[in-house]
Amino acid sequence: MTRPYRVYVTRKIPEAGLAALADHCLVRVNPEDRALTRDELHAAAAEADGVIGLLTDRIDAAFFDHAPHLKGYANYAVGFDNIDLAEATRRRIPVSNTPDVLTRATAECAWALVFAVARRVVESDAVIRSGAWPGWGPLQFLGTEIGGATLGIFGSGRIGTAMALMSLGFGMKVVYTAANRPNETLERELDAKRVTFEELLASSDVISIHAPLTPATRHRFDAAAFSRMKPTAILVNTARGPIIKEDDLVAALTAGKIAGAGLDVYEHEPRMAAGLAGLANAVLTPHIGSATTTARTGMATLAAKNLLAMLIGDTPPTCLNPEVLHRR
Repeated sequence: MTRPYRVYVTRKIPEAGLAALADHCLVRVNPEDRALTRDELHAAAAEADGVIGLLTDRIDAAFFDHAPHLKGYANYAVGFDNIDLAEATRRRIPVSNTPDVLTRATAECAWALVFAVARRVVESDAVIRSGAWPGWGPLQFLGTEIGGATLGIFGSGRIGTAMALMSLGFGMKVVYTAANRPNETLERELDAKRVTFEELLASSDVISIHAPLTPATRHRFDAAAFSRMKPTAILVNTARGPIIKEDDLVAALTAGKIAGAGLDVYEHEPRMAAGLAGLANAVLTPHIGSATTTARTGMATLAAKNLLAMLIGDTPPTCLNPEVLHRR
């Protein structure tokens, strides 16, 4: 079979995805282990029939202007706040994401952060590695027990639901927010209660953020929100960094407004707010929520399937704007 389609992949992804593309396409991959600059992205897209990109790639009108041959764009992520979806739809360009395949991995990462903060894992690890640990003592590194606590889920989609269901063995009470309708799975399996944002803040011992970044969720967790949380509460974010106003979080952690935070995403990635790195009550990971071999390979394979379908005019498995498929 000939390989008529030209595909550009903006960063190296697992080989399974690249191999699926190579069977049908001429594939070019960013050779450097870094995000492309805006100019590099535009130049790379100039001859492409299809592009697989990352959250670091801004896919907007300027991008589409530089990609006159584009038949589809596949986002190597669940979130798509990096894409002007309305503009893509206006231009009749299908766009896809990679839901489901990273749900469990990200939910497990959220739990890793919860326990790391609650039991002061990173802080105590640093002490013993330094050689400064004097030996066991009854008041050293006292943390928080999770069993029986109240878990608040901010955004009860796929990942939020999975994270909440994992709490079953800890006997936690679960409350959650939902933008549209009740989460029947959480209410049936966990007797969870749908609450307002104010109730979530006031009642939760642990709040885990799983909402998409939208104008309504940007900076939802700010100084005012932290002032309404329990001083013993833990906040975890594996969703999108700008949902938290990071300077306000640093101030809240420093002042003891809340007990701790576990962050995998940041407001201005890859930079952190001033002072965050020095806080012992913050556990920080570099956007590793989906960083398992299973999840990242699944993302690569799904992105490739989506893009191949777009190129040949079929329906992509997880298209974000399927209405364009009927107007092409």
